[in-house]
Amino acid sequence: MCEANAYLIRDGQEELVMNAVDILRPEDGCIYLQDVFGEQRWLKARIKEMNLVEHRILFEEIVGATD
Repeated sequence: MCEANAYLIRDGQEELVMNAVDILRPEDGCIYLQDVFGEQRWLKARIKEMNLVEHRILFEEIVGATD
């Protein structure tokens, strides 16, 4: 399996925002995420790190943005 878990850094803490992310793409100033079950989510964030060996995507919250 090639899916990764997505985490968002908020207030210095990592928060799991989605398991088994299958699709990730920039879309209209946001990051679009979709998991293997079709659940969708948009984040106002930027990618801080992707570690595909560990199946982990880390996002940094854009200050002043809400998702």
